[in-house]
Amino acid sequence: MVNTKSSQIYCCFTNKKVILQKNVTTMRKKFIILFGIFIISYFSVCLANDSKQNVYYKININEEINGTTWLFLKNGLEEADQLQAKGVFIHLNTYGGLVIFADSIRTKILNNETPVYVFIDNNAASAGALIAIACDSIYMRSGANIGAATVVNDSGEKMPDKYQSYMRATIRSTAEAHGKVAVINGTDTTYRWRRDPRIAEAMVDERVVIPGISDSMQILTFTAQEAVKHGYCEGIYENLDEIITQSLQDSNYKIVEYKPSLFDRIKGFLINPVVHGILIMVIVGGIYFEMQTPGIGFPLLAAGVAVLLYFAPLYIDGLAETWEILLFIIGIILLLVEIFILPGFGIFGILGIIFALTGLTFSMVENDWFNFERVPAKSLSMAIFTVFGGLTGAVLLSVYIASRIGHQGAFKKMALETTQDLDKGYIGVDTAQRNLIGKEGIAKTVLRPSGKVLIDDEIYDAVAENGYIADGAKIQVKSYAAGQVYVRVIK
Repeated sequence: MVNTKSSQIYCCFTNKKVILQKNVTTMRKKFIILFGIFIISYFSVCLANDSKQNVYYKININEEINGTTWLFLKNGLEEADQLQAKGVFIHLNTYGGLVIFADSIRTKILNNETPVYVFIDNNAASAGALIAIACDSIYMRSGANIGAATVVNDSGEKMPDKYQSYMRATIRSTAEAHGKVAVINGTDTTYRWRRDPRIAEAMVDERVVIPGISDSMQILTFTAQEAVKHGYCEGIYENLDEIITQSLQDSNYKIVEYKPSLFDRIKGFLINPVVHGILIMVIVGGIYFEMQTPGIGFPLLAAGVAVLLYFAPLYIDGLAETWEILLFIIGIILLLVEIFILPGFGIFGILGIIFALTGLTFSMVENDWFNFERVPAKSLSMAIFTVFGGLTGAVLLSVYIASRIGHQGAFKKMALETTQDLDKGYIGVDTAQRNLIGKEGIAKTVLRPSGKVLIDDEIYDAVAENGYIADGAKIQVKSYAAGQVYVRVIK
């Protein structure tokens, strides 16, 4: 006989046990899933926080202000924009440099959307002071200095007042660009310059007197403590980390440093105005000596390399446009046409000179098809000065070298000095042309300087003593040397 009641109780107990086991298994699965979600979320938050670190970009300027430092800063600011940096730090330690590049750096900083801070590690003198004053905030290491922005030449001598006047206005307007701040005293509100323009001006001109600050008739230079006291420094810190954590109050950040390449350094060197002037001298001198001694090839090769070194960095940097380079090439072609094809020196020669010089000059400034609205007057004047300075130097150097070849010094061996004696097997040339000295005739071709002349119904090879004689001009034989007749135009 089966006990139905007991069987029912056992079955009920068994079913509850199975249900309980299923519930426990289900809870374990849910716990594992929830734990996995927690772990994934935790690491995702950590990674997200790490990826959201504020980027501060660092650009080092620890040398003379020149084309290289200008290129570094421009590239650095562009890279900082790509990284969406919260701020840019210029780690500055310089005694100054070229004002034209300091002015370009200053303008770039003032117009930059991302805040630019400067950390003066030791010195911000002369052009360095101008750059520092342009920055949104100035921080200094203890013992650092800022000021002494008088314009001087390469020898350290003070430049004439017209240069000082421009520098005074530039540094004053730079200080004014930071505006004024409100000073509340009880119920009264006054406004003062955030950076007093008169203080900036006193860093250039010792004649600027500011009672209690600059009244000793000397160029003004601030120590770190003095700069803080008079509003030219936001604080004294020993490194960038202190500035970011204490002054900017940011604890979640990382610093990315600009790393210039060798190519950047070479390009920066080549865009220096002094180097540009030297390259122009090589271009003009190379073309001149190639025309004087056709067939040698080396002067023309040197000129070609100089052209490449002149235009390549400017083109890569976005200053030289294709039309400016073509303008220079067209100018050279017109000059060659005038020299080797057309007689005299006319419209082709004049246009050639104008086109070539225009191409060299305009490639140095950022103009848009002769639109100079965005080109500072100083940049344009510097470009013109560089081109014409290089041209003048090339002419003077060419004349000097030509007068020294075969005579003395390093140029003596550039001319043949060996005596070709008859007893050694050398055969002399006919010297009958020596009798032509003093006779008159006409030029049968253009002499540049070599050509042909007609004397006593005979045609002779001749050389123009002054370098050029037009076709058909009346000539007179002035001398005879080394089998060559030398002639001059009869006036």
